[in-house]
Amino acid sequence: MFAFHIKHPSGLPVSFFEFVQNPFNALLIAIALISGFMLVWPGFRSAGKRVNPNQAIQLINHENAIIIDVREAGEFMASHLPEAKNIPLKDLDSRMSELEPLKEKNLLFVCASGVRAGQASFRLEKQGFAHISCLDGGVDAWKRAGLPLIKSPKK
Repeated sequence: MFAFHIKHPSGLPVSFFEFVQNPFNALLIAIALISGFMLVWPGFRSAGKRVNPNQAIQLINHENAIIIDVREAGEFMASHLPEAKNIPLKDLDSRMSELEPLKEKNLLFVCASGVRAGQASFRLEKQGFAHISCLDGGVDAWKRAGLPLIKSPKK
């Protein structure tokens, strides 16, 4: 069995159990674990279902899904899915009146990688929106799949 040993400044080996018993080391381990958890937490806070680009096409073509891009306006202008409507995540609450009429419609949330779309879907599900999907991997996955993007003309 592998034994985990750390050398003490005195040169003597310290077992893992002794290392963890030191309050300072235990604090460092706790901070590392909490930080790691906080990094992955946003990925767990999404609602609706995650769909890949092919499933997203099915939603758009067969279930008339409305595409809501929650990226910032500059990101949206650089390239976006055809027929997508831009409502940045930071403006979601203030623009809720635009979304209320769509409460019973199929909504497909899109962002760069899928994280902001998950956060948006989580917030809208709490508001009673029933048919929510998120493009897993976001516009990056859409682009990797070789699907079309609209580029806005530069001004």
